[in-house]
Amino acid sequence: MKLTFTKGSGKSDRLVIETAAGPRPPIDCPKQGIIPHDMVHWAVEAEVAAAGFLRLIGEGGDSGQRGALGIASAESVERLVEMFQGEGWSNAVLPDDAFTALYATTCEARGDAPLSVTGALLTAVRTRIAGVSAQWAAVPVGGQLMLELPLEQRGHPQ
Repeated sequence: MKLTFTKGSGKSDRLVIETAAGPRPPIDCPKQGIIPHDMVHWAVEAEVAAAGFLRLIGEGGDSGQRGALGIASAESVERLVEMFQGEGWSNAVLPDDAFTALYATTCEARGDAPLSVTGALLTAVRTRIAGVSAQWAAVPVGGQLMLELPLEQRGHPQ
């Protein structure tokens, strides 16, 4: 699955997802001072063995904005994405045990089952986020960044 992010000049960027079934309708990604939310999804979903928003679209789900929510794995992935997004906004990395505890609390508050989170998973996602953040910072307004998300799930079991 191919994800093409276009850096906008206004209040949002844009994402076009291309699956085996063809391109999906564009998704507006409101600017948030860090990489786009769906780019954080890419970093998380490239590492976890649970289906989140992007992977479900790649498997033929609807491409409505957040159409995958309501599916248990997508909800758990969404909470994990929010955790990494919080680190980006605060520009601070939580210790692994604090991250895991806060993630579990966040899931519990929303009625979601937390995924198994290991230090190796956190390191892998943080490494992806750091790399794609640097790439995105170098993209000029109007420019694009293309990412690929394999549909087979990675080696960090849940």
